[in-house]
Amino acid sequence: MAEATLLITSRNYSSWSLRGFLLCRLSGLPFATETISPDDPVAREELLLRSSSIRYPCLVHDGVRVWDVLAIAEYLNEILPAAGMLPEQRHARALCRAISGEMHSGFAALRSSLPMNLKVRRAGFPIWSAPRADIAAIEAIWRDCLDRHGGPWLFGARPSIADAMYAPVATRFRTYDVRLAEAPEAYARHVLAWPDLVEWAEAARREPEEEIAELEIDF
Repeated sequence: MAEATLLITSRNYSSWSLRGFLLCRLSGLPFATETISPDDPVAREELLLRSSSIRYPCLVHDGVRVWDVLAIAEYLNEILPAAGMLPEQRHARALCRAISGEMHSGFAALRSSLPMNLKVRRAGFPIWSAPRADIAAIEAIWRDCLDRHGGPWLFGARPSIADAMYAPVATRFRTYDVRLAEAPEAYARHVLAWPDLVEWAEAARREPEEEIAELEIDF
């Protein structure tokens, strides 16, 4: 029986909902998902990047409601420390938190120019200079972590909070035909084969959801 409920918006469009789902799976906490309609005003504003805060996903557990994916991550790590959501070594934990925070608050050009959309592929999609700078920065983060910790995940043999935070980026790179260097490309492929992400993507394709025109970019 589920101990918790994760309130999500769109499986196809919401990178934040995907992150929340992956974090809950990493923790091992039994949970069920409940979808908030994208017609809900708060959910829609968040999907269109018009909201100053992110209220979904929201984890409801043991009388607690916690939103914002980094808060969810820290909550899950606190109640289920044996899950190993953060690396064991102190310096690695610090780096994991730092790059997760960078993903949480940064890369605005990537978010706005290449919105998450799991149902489409945009071969040869034109990528302008601002998102290219974000892509280069993300590649550098991935290379550094893989070099330090040996892969296949950012911090070694098992996925961490950071991998959940960057997983939607890997989907964006596939959707918009982004070419990566060898090591980042191998990492992106590994993330896209993550069983929990595969499950989410399959559910997104079955989702009976109307298109949100603003997120259906096509040039």
